[in-house]
Amino acid sequence: MNEGDTDRRIVDGRFELESRLGGGGMGTVWRARDLLLHRHVAVKEVRPPDVDLAEYDPGAAEMLRQRVLREARALARVEHPNVVTIHHIVDGGEGTYPWLVMELVQGGSLADRLERGPMTPAEAARLGSGVLDALNAAHAAGVQHRDVKPANVLLRTDGRPVLTDFGIAAIRDATALTATGSIIGTPDYMAPERVSGHSGGPAADLWSLAMMLYVAVEGHHPLRRGTTLATLAAVLQEEVPPPVRAGSLTPVLSCVLVRDPEARPDAGTVSRMLAVAAAQPEIRGPETTSYPLAPPAPVVLPPTGDMQAVPRRSRPGVAVASSVVGVLLIGTLAWKVLPGGNSDDKGDGVGSLGTGQTQQSSPTATPSNSASAKTTDLLAPNGIRTAIKAIEKETGRDSFGDLSVYPEYVIAEVMVKGSKTKYDTYTYRLGGGVEKGIISGKLGDGWEPVDLQKFQWDAVPALLARAAKVLNVKNPTSRYLLVEGRWNVFNEPAHMSVYLGDDYGSGYLEADPQGKVIKTYPADG
Repeated sequence: MNEGDTDRRIVDGRFELESRLGGGGMGTVWRARDLLLHRHVAVKEVRPPDVDLAEYDPGAAEMLRQRVLREARALARVEHPNVVTIHHIVDGGEGTYPWLVMELVQGGSLADRLERGPMTPAEAARLGSGVLDALNAAHAAGVQHRDVKPANVLLRTDGRPVLTDFGIAAIRDATALTATGSIIGTPDYMAPERVSGHSGGPAADLWSLAMMLYVAVEGHHPLRRGTTLATLAAVLQEEVPPPVRAGSLTPVLSCVLVRDPEARPDAGTVSRMLAVAAAQPEIRGPETTSYPLAPPAPVVLPPTGDMQAVPRRSRPGVAVASSVVGVLLIGTLAWKVLPGGNSDDKGDGVGSLGTGQTQQSSPTATPSNSASAKTTDLLAPNGIRTAIKAIEKETGRDSFGDLSVYPEYVIAEVMVKGSKTKYDTYTYRLGGGVEKGIISGKLGDGWEPVDLQKFQWDAVPALLARAAKVLNVKNPTSRYLLVEGRWNVFNEPAHMSVYLGDDYGSGYLEADPQGKVIKTYPADG
């Protein structure tokens, strides 16, 4: 800090502090302006809770200084778009505390985001994929983060995550600084092996990532207790309760949040499972979103060696990973027992019409093309046409990325005008009009928008009737139609698929736009 500056706080004669972004027990992060390069940056001012530490314990103060310098070196070794970039370090030498100058990430932290409510499973999975990419880059450079938590994940304005605060990262050639017997990390997110005194490895960072995602979708921490000691004891001794809101993310959480690090999947497997979870339709409880619950469309992964791009939805002809089967079973169970599915729940569920009434699920019998289908079942020709017309009228757009039709609502990826890849999501509810969704994005590699004008909706009842006969789902608890455009990766034309599911699995048949069945995939017997 420059001496004599009363109105302007300038660090190293170059970085003018403008406003406080956040802080904790070890210092404060400031928004600052780089007076030399005329850009905004984040400046981390490191200060211990006891400002007199340097006077009565100079050894501890010097260890803190070395730890901060170590953070800078750790960050400099990891070059990745999901890891915060460090620009400069201000070090006054022994007896001082350094300042770190980093890129300014302006979207707030994940902790800030979660204060507004939980995430959907797909949203959390996408975020988790970005953080995992950052961890993989760090691990490849010999760096373990050791403190993955919502406060240490920053968000760019477009939602992409950036991992920060490598101040306690363990580097292979500098482990002595952590060999003091003190607890390093946030107890809530520490892996059991680290709580028990072991240094842990990359698997410990995966535990922290999974616990963070658990909190993101469930809205609470499953092992947090009233005191730090009680929390540490819970991490060591208690099983993580199964999540109830995680939907397609459940397989990831169940596999990773186990006490034995050897039993956890490796980072590559976790990455593929997150890609599957991110590709599923949104499944959330009614208290956090207006999005309806929906049974997930099956998503399949290419073989591990061919993991160039994961399709955003199902692609037949490729082996189904075991984790995907878990996603399907869990998603179907969620559809059965949670409000808005075919259950006996009479509360204010996702079928709410906005008038204090609740929309009851349609019967699972094959729908007809009668006039009553207009008002009781959207999964019929007139219902589909009504939903498409309403969405086009509300949005002023007539190009779609895909269309998912359920008995009581329709979810559409509506293409942004002038773009062949960008879309916004909209939901049309039976009796409730059109509502803009919370998800926007881009079509996956090789996907084209679908021309809905080319589809023969009058063929849908016959497809549903055939599905009921051949898909081996005797008492379906969920049924829906998925309409997709051309997929150039495997040269597959536009098509529509009818899905039926129950508590034990699901099957589907695929047809061309005119309703001719192309492929059939029955549920396992």
